[in-house]
Amino acid sequence: MEVGVSPVAAWYAERKGAALVNYGATVGHIPIVMRVLHDTGAFLPRDLAMERAATPDELKLIEAAMVQGLKEGALGFGFGIAYLPKTPREQIFQLIGVAAREKVGSFVHPRYGSAVEPDALDSVQEMIADAAATGAAVHIVHITSVASRQTPACLRLIQGARDRGVRITTEAYPYTASQTRIDSAIFNDGWQERAQCSYGDLQWVATGERLTAESFARYRKQGGSVIMHKIPAETVSAAMASPLVMIASDGGLVEGKGHPRGAGSFARVLGVYVREQKVMSLMDAIRKMSYMPAQLLQDSVPAMRKKGRIEPGADADITTFDPSLVTDKATFQNPAQYSEGIHHVLVNGVFVVKNGALVTGTAPGKEVRR
Repeated sequence: MEVGVSPVAAWYAERKGAALVNYGATVGHIPIVMRVLHDTGAFLPRDLAMERAATPDELKLIEAAMVQGLKEGALGFGFGIAYLPKTPREQIFQLIGVAAREKVGSFVHPRYGSAVEPDALDSVQEMIADAAATGAAVHIVHITSVASRQTPACLRLIQGARDRGVRITTEAYPYTASQTRIDSAIFNDGWQERAQCSYGDLQWVATGERLTAESFARYRKQGGSVIMHKIPAETVSAAMASPLVMIASDGGLVEGKGHPRGAGSFARVLGVYVREQKVMSLMDAIRKMSYMPAQLLQDSVPAMRKKGRIEPGADADITTFDPSLVTDKATFQNPAQYSEGIHHVLVNGVFVVKNGALVTGTAPGKEVRR
């Protein structure tokens, strides 16, 4: 939802008939800008799209491609402004205005994930201003990894804006580390001061090693995924407790490598933050994982009116678990581990997990389109 995809129709076609779970995506500002500006990055910008802004003529191409993505069924607009640091505020404001006109939400990794000004508060204020001025619905992704120690102040900003009618929402994953690409703009010069961390706080996904100045320089040139251990534990607990914050994972695993959020996020919430820390009730946790995300999308994506709830006529997407036992097992060293205490998972009424074991030979996941 944050980075999004383009072309949208091709992304849906690749997954048809082969998905364990339901799937959908936004149309992505990042992949479109990379294509228009001829950036050489694979998933995130690596060179040309990081180094300059789109011209007025290029912006017209970008806007047309984003609108085309909506016509192909995208669930909204996805923005990763932090990865396109030269993108002017006016261009983002214009595109969020297009989202408002098209009556879809915008899902945004905001401009700065910094502890020094311009900081995370500036980033959130930009999104609040764009939402207020356009009337658009704007969702700020993974607030704890964006704002770190400034998360409580950012949540107060979001609550105050919501109290005054601004359509702004947010979410977080339940971990004290983030993950991104080391060759992205996040690690442009000055990253240590911005993130308030250093080489030893970085963990190379491929090997699990902590980095040094030498290995950072080598991997930065090579490119690849890195985990940043930078989010205080008390910040994560505060976000989990906030009634504003939905639960998301923001992660996947590639050949068993990656961040544990790709496997353990939801079980971790239930085990650590509900059962152990008691920062929220079981029903609040379930609401944050299911009903709130469905509500967020249902005005622009009618299919979501049958998701995130159990009632007659709703889709039978159901997880059964033992609240006294459910727990995550994925770790930063070994993320590809199934959670425990989850008995069954049904997708559209079909078992994909039964008696705690993955069911093979089935793919009941369906596309969710605008």
